[in-house]
Amino acid sequence: MSATGKVESGAGPRLSALSRFVTPRTGASPGEVCEMCAAPIGDEHSHVVNIERRSLMCSCRACYLLFTREGAAQGKYRAVPDRYLHDRSFQLSDADWDDLQIPVRIAFFFFNSAMGRVAAFYPSPAGATESLLSLDAWRDLSAANPVLASLQSDVEALLVYGRGREGFECFIVPIDACYELTGLIRRRWRGFDGGEEAWRDVEDFFVRVRARSGPSPIGAAS
Repeated sequence: MSATGKVESGAGPRLSALSRFVTPRTGASPGEVCEMCAAPIGDEHSHVVNIERRSLMCSCRACYLLFTREGAAQGKYRAVPDRYLHDRSFQLSDADWDDLQIPVRIAFFFFNSAMGRVAAFYPSPAGATESLLSLDAWRDLSAANPVLASLQSDVEALLVYGRGREGFECFIVPIDACYELTGLIRRRWRGFDGGEEAWRDVEDFFVRVRARSGPSPIGAAS
């Protein structure tokens, strides 16, 4: 999961997880296999994060389950969960966003355990681009939004979508969803402003995220 969104090398003839997000899909890929045991897998399958290489790996269900336990494989691999939350009470103003110093109004944030800090990325025509994050601004945001304490390092992210006067929508999503959005924008973006087709696809993506998302139990209790 590099800042450029490039596919990690060393996967041999297998299709890597990130290549799925930057290449148009027309159904299951013939010959697609688990990157851990080489078992055949379908179009819809699980992912595992290689912590050291910062890469997503396509996995069969059996391999995925091996890494759902905290500390499995000495922490070298982590299974990407399937939790989707929509926190409608999330506190994020335009001033807060300016303090985070993100140049666009779509971004995702996750704790990078290898670096020991929260990383901020935004999708762009060039891939996932890292933005230098103000740690003070992130601490303030975390203090105002307890749901952020529940983020699983490396495999879950806060995904933010700024919708003009409607403010910001904030979701907790699996990290692979963020790279799916990044791949969509990379494929569809045309010209300076992206074009109608790209933004229609972005809207469709968030429609699917909303449909999959449950309410935040923390936000619901507040």
